Amino acid sequence: MATESRSSNSWGAGRVVSSLERLGPTWLAGAIAAGPATMVSLLVAGASFEYTLLWVVVLAALLGTVGQYLAMRLGLLTEAGIVSVVEEQLGSFWAWVLVVDAVLAAGLAQLVIMKTLADVSATIVATAGVGVAALADPRLWGVTWAAILALGLAGGGYRMAEIGAKVLVSLVVLAFVISAFVVPIDPAAAAGGLVPEIPGVGGAVVAAGVLGGAVHITLLTMQSYTMRARDWTERDRGIATFDVVSSMLVAFGIFSLAVFLVAASVLPRAVEDPAAIDEIQAAQALGPIAGEHAMWLFLLGLWGAAVSTLGGNTIVPPYLLADKLGWERSVEDSRYRSAIVVVALASAVGAFLEGAFFQLLVVMLAFGLVGTPFALAVILYLLNDPDVVPETNSWLENVGGLVLFVVATVLAGEFVLEELETVTEPTSAFVVAFAAAMTLAIVGLAGRYVRERIGGT
Repeated sequence: MATESRSSNSWGAGRVVSSLERLGPTWLAGAIAAGPATMVSLLVAGASFEYTLLWVVVLAALLGTVGQYLAMRLGLLTEAGIVSVVEEQLGSFWAWVLVVDAVLAAGLAQLVIMKTLADVSATIVATAGVGVAALADPRLWGVTWAAILALGLAGGGYRMAEIGAKVLVSLVVLAFVISAFVVPIDPAAAAGGLVPEIPGVGGAVVAAGVLGGAVHITLLTMQSYTMRARDWTERDRGIATFDVVSSMLVAFGIFSLAVFLVAASVLPRAVEDPAAIDEIQAAQALGPIAGEHAMWLFLLGLWGAAVSTLGGNTIVPPYLLADKLGWERSVEDSRYRSAIVVVALASAVGAFLEGAFFQLLVVMLAFGLVGTPFALAVILYLLNDPDVVPETNSWLENVGGLVLFVVATVLAGEFVLEELETVTEPTSAFVVAFAAAMTLAIVGLAGRYVRERIGGT
């Protein structure tokens, strides 16, 4: 009996270990979601509005899980990349619209994350007191990191840098989680933050940035490709669902709540002007547990988040283009490898952008959210077409998808309305034009769906 019990326990433990070893696709998305942009958006949200945007933080984890689940289903049921599925089922035009939408969002993210990495690298060198003035120039770091990125990803040698960077990020996330048990969180004020409200000036862009960190077009489009990389099919739905829930709802949710609650509890009283917060001021959030080492811990964590996220984001445009143009999604294909090099080297431009990267990161996520509703509409369209998938969405899956679509559209719309107030500026004009184009695309796609259903009936 004892032998059977030990055998059973050993077999059960073996199954757990085997399941954990198979996890990964959505954890990659979760790692990108928990990058520097999301961390900064959460810090700015807490510093600027205290607990007011807690409802957005909670919704982000829930809806991020829904989005990745739907994208996961599409990948499992079609056993193909999302762009090739759109090309086959909807036509080349709609495939190009999706590619352009995702590439624009990923391209802006590439530039701003590179600026973040370059600025933080320069700040670390300057803070360390290195006597070489040129090493404190972010532009030099931008060019250097672009070259490292191109050589590493094209040659497959970037993996070690990403592993080291993720260790640093994990330490900072752990520090925030521990801090959440140390800082004096106000339960009544936090409960009030669960009531949906968009605060005054700047609230819309920060709210859109927080949600955009979890519900971003790059995360949704990449999910089908990571499913294929693991050769997962409908038979793997159980482990795939666990992968989504454990990474986005649990791990990303804990990360988001910890960073936000610590920021909302510490930073409003520590920062004079939350709208102009920078990395040095934000580091005070870790003061309760890290003391005099808080700044170094935060800077290294932000640096690590930028390095690891940049590697994942760089391959997004080449992946989508390769799927559209029929290339092999491998560095063995010279066209795909060349596309990676071009994207990596072009990211050096980010180091020359004007403005503080803290504010740019928030705007970057908000811009990505503007392009996300179209990707959601495409996913819902395909998952409800019996000619595309053998098992269409259940009513519950459709309700979840529609709630996600509506919330993303509303928060993106609030951000665009703020940009309309300064539409004469080039950046705001581009955001408004992009939003108008995406709205027309969604209306056109909805019209096609209705015509097909009426015609079919």
